[in-house]
Amino acid sequence: MKVKHIILAAAVSIFTLSCSENETTEQQPTIETTVTNDEPLSEAKINAIIEESLSTHGTFSWKNVDDHTLWSALVHGEKILSIGYGKEEAYFSSSPDAQLTSLKNKLLAIVTKNEGLSKENATITDYDVINVLDVQVGKLSTIKELRNTEGVRYIEPIGYSTFTSTATSSLFNGSGCSQESDYIYGADYTTTSPNNAKISWHLSRHNVPSAWRYSTGKGITVGLIDTGVSRSQTLLNSSGFNDGYSYGRTVEKYGTFIDSSWWWSSNYDGPHDLCGHGTSMASIIAAPRNDNGQAIGVAYNSNLIAYRATEDVVLNDYHERKGVTKALIQLANRSDVKIISMSVGYLWSIGNIRDAIKYAHSKGKLIFAAGGTSTSFTTWYGVIFPASMSETVAVTGVKDGQSYQDCKTCHSGSKIDFTIIMERASNTNRHVLALGFYNGQENYVGGSSAATATTAGIAALVWARHPTWTRSQILHKLKQSADFYPYKSSRFGYGNIDALRAVQ
Repeated sequence: MKVKHIILAAAVSIFTLSCSENETTEQQPTIETTVTNDEPLSEAKINAIIEESLSTHGTFSWKNVDDHTLWSALVHGEKILSIGYGKEEAYFSSSPDAQLTSLKNKLLAIVTKNEGLSKENATITDYDVINVLDVQVGKLSTIKELRNTEGVRYIEPIGYSTFTSTATSSLFNGSGCSQESDYIYGADYTTTSPNNAKISWHLSRHNVPSAWRYSTGKGITVGLIDTGVSRSQTLLNSSGFNDGYSYGRTVEKYGTFIDSSWWWSSNYDGPHDLCGHGTSMASIIAAPRNDNGQAIGVAYNSNLIAYRATEDVVLNDYHERKGVTKALIQLANRSDVKIISMSVGYLWSIGNIRDAIKYAHSKGKLIFAAGGTSTSFTTWYGVIFPASMSETVAVTGVKDGQSYQDCKTCHSGSKIDFTIIMERASNTNRHVLALGFYNGQENYVGGSSAATATTAGIAALVWARHPTWTRSQILHKLKQSADFYPYKSSRFGYGNIDALRAVQ
């Protein structure tokens, strides 16, 4: 049986290995060289600076590096600079603002003058709503001037990734992706009407089947930002989404991801999943309850809007970061969307995504984000971005059993808000059920990704039960239903949610 684990933080171990290799090299006879300000730091040196911050402080920000380090990362990151502008908390602007427009034009003038580019050639992306501008910059002098310009909230080399070297790229390209099916053991589900529809074993641990007596998610729309939904899984497309006990609801699919290694490409490759991860998350949230004898989604009567915003679960590519940002803005602008589920992330904060999340939060969206999943030897790393933000609700997975234990590959920490049981204590390869990439297939999926999708589904049940409530009221109800409320664990937040208690 092939089990799908999502690698969101294995870079930590690679940083450690990289440092060890450097130490070994330094013991050999070498000719010392001096790096001047005319020469960029190597990727290895930049990564060492990042690793030092992550291991010491648990976080990393480009604000805390010097001009030369930031410029070096920019050179290695396709020379794409993201500029957040406006007052310190002016993350977005819902209406035209003359002062912001003037400031943006001033920043563009600095870039075009220093770089010798036209305004059109300098501008890569001018985002709607959020006060962020992505530009082409290659000179250290431009960095220095922008950093000293009033009204610049941050500048980040948004094209830089720690996973671009030959040694690491194979680990992270396609992380969390699989289109294979699994043999499903009878002990991992129970059946219900109609005609042996399957209830994943973990849903009973959270009293979801009992909660269905009160709510099935009817009338609530969940936005999913992930790798899209497979066109080969008809139960998650318009032809099969309304079937059996699931009726009168809608599914929409959009694509904001550009499938290209070139930043200037506009090759949007559509809304369809090519990875498999997004299909699994959509299934956990909203798969129909019908007579196909397959896994039921938590909120099997909710509406679903699925975005193909990223290639896989690790946001290490400029087009992925831009795709997620645009998906957040579009979902934020829809009044029918109540919940956003994000089982994707990165080791540190990404400015445009951060600002877009703040915008979506200002629109009353309840945003769930995965706390992080990695290989078993890197789970010491804390909660990843964007689950680390206060505007998101961070979720992770735990093992089945009497005591709380991290799942084999799940991250925990003080920023976690809720946990979901999604791994057998007796067999760490046995996770929760989901529809497969192709019709008639099923698979096991796990990690904080599956936990996040499950929680988003439970939130839809609660909101359907109380359709006039605000986000704060829904979140408070979820907290009240959880094991540790009114207290919060230092590693597992409020603990496991009881869906029945939450909807009563």
